[in-house]
Amino acid sequence: MIRKAKITDVREIQRLIDLSAKKGEMLPRSLSELYDNLRDYYVFQEDGSDLIMGTCAMHICWEDLAEIRSLVVREEYHRRGIGTKLIEACLSEAISLGIYRIFALTYKPEFFRKFGFKVVDKTVLPHKIWADCLKCVKFPECDEVAVLLEV
Repeated sequence: MIRKAKITDVREIQRLIDLSAKKGEMLPRSLSELYDNLRDYYVFQEDGSDLIMGTCAMHICWEDLAEIRSLVVREEYHRRGIGTKLIEACLSEAISLGIYRIFALTYKPEFFRKFGFKVVDKTVLPHKIWADCLKCVKFPECDEVAVLLEV
């Protein structure tokens, strides 16, 4: 089941993100950043289980722009639709808030294409670049692909 993350989930969310970050699949997130942005996060758990199988965040960047970030599913639970359900929850929340431009920076643009995202140049995301990318260790040599959905 998908649900909004709780304060007690933060350390497990960080462990999931760190596992993926160590493989070079995403950037790590500090505990401070996760606590600051907890309301952005969803988690996926099976009913009756304490195990968080996946997580994803929908972060508002500007009045007309949101980012899907930190999508990770435990490797042993891949290909079960968990990532799809997490993305759908984030998209639904963005749309319910009146945000119709949603982007992600990813190494797996083909996954996002299933939802209608299109590959775009990062320069169409100036709010992201000035707010977050400048602080990133990969800037300006970022190798992630920008994808954008305009609903």
